[in-house]
Amino acid sequence: MQQNFPLSSVISQKFLQKELDFCREKIGAMLPRFQNCFPAANTEGLVYPAEHENFEWTTSFFTGMLWLLYEHAGDEACLPVLENHLDSFYHRVEDPGYLDTHDLGFLYSLSCYPAALLRKDQRAEACFLKAAQALRRRYFPQAGIIQAWGDLDDPKNRGRMIIDCLLNLPLLYQAARLTGDRSYWEMAHSHAKQAQRYLVRPDSTTYHTFYMDVDTGEPRFGRTAQGYSDDSCWARGQAWGVYGFALSFRHTGDRTFLDTSCQLLDYYLERLPEDGVCYWDLHFTKGDEPRDSSAAAIVCCGIAELLQHLPLTHPKWEAYEGALARTILALSEHYTTRDLPKADGLLLHGVYSKPDGRGVDECTIWGDYYYMEALFRLLYGGCGYWY
Repeated sequence: MQQNFPLSSVISQKFLQKELDFCREKIGAMLPRFQNCFPAANTEGLVYPAEHENFEWTTSFFTGMLWLLYEHAGDEACLPVLENHLDSFYHRVEDPGYLDTHDLGFLYSLSCYPAALLRKDQRAEACFLKAAQALRRRYFPQAGIIQAWGDLDDPKNRGRMIIDCLLNLPLLYQAARLTGDRSYWEMAHSHAKQAQRYLVRPDSTTYHTFYMDVDTGEPRFGRTAQGYSDDSCWARGQAWGVYGFALSFRHTGDRTFLDTSCQLLDYYLERLPEDGVCYWDLHFTKGDEPRDSSAAAIVCCGIAELLQHLPLTHPKWEAYEGALARTILALSEHYTTRDLPKADGLLLHGVYSKPDGRGVDECTIWGDYYYMEALFRLLYGGCGYWY
């Protein structure tokens, strides 16, 4: 079942438009600095350094925000910058050294796919499909998974899947639709099923990463990279699961993905502190540990996606809608840079990697993107470039 859901009574169109005007103003101020480069993954002192090389997994999020503004706000000023960014993504997909990652979905679903969708750009579509071909080469058929990081023969990462990859799978689902080649769909569905089996624990928490034996297909063990511990529940990973499984349901119709998304959301909501914005790891529910506004923004998109598929009679529909409204309002009131004119980002108090001391209590470019996507979703219904 798919439907547009009514706006919560506490989130008016006027409020959403005001928030999007704030986003547009912030992004407009950044445009001159990032015409031929990209904001880094996180701010430093609330200012995004420039990434002149298109190498990180995060370079497409600013590009994705520009596409949202172009599509829904008719912002023609974004187009020259988008053309420059697209050229960079065209070159990246031709360099094998930049393709040893599962993050090709993040990169090309938010850059080339919108260009093909909105402007019928054939070069962008061809580039998007090249990225899908590169991603499918990372699939191990015996294990049924896509390896996340590094060379496929690297013993440190061989057979390692991570929860984030659920947001890379739309690249394969979309490629199947565009080409008629069902093998793309089958690989994506298989990976989502294996993630459901092994990344999701019986108590509806998630591992950040899990190792599979790529020769026998046997499961090995879970391991964190950015969470508090191997046994804890990294907040952003849980958020990827909420949104990612809901998207896999959209693409496959596999009802168990929708159920899993709801179960992960239920656990997430149980672990929230009083203001409704999660700590960086769900091990924490109070105290002085950093929050992660980016995880909260991803969950908002995940709930919005869920509400398009759940019937209005679902026993938790109102609770989920209320959680979405409370989170958006909390982010707007206490986590935006609205009163900090020299800050680049949209959302304060994000975390890249707490164990590495990277991007702690800073803006994150993906947090900014998902906050903006969530606002557009609430204003217009289905939104984003994941389908």
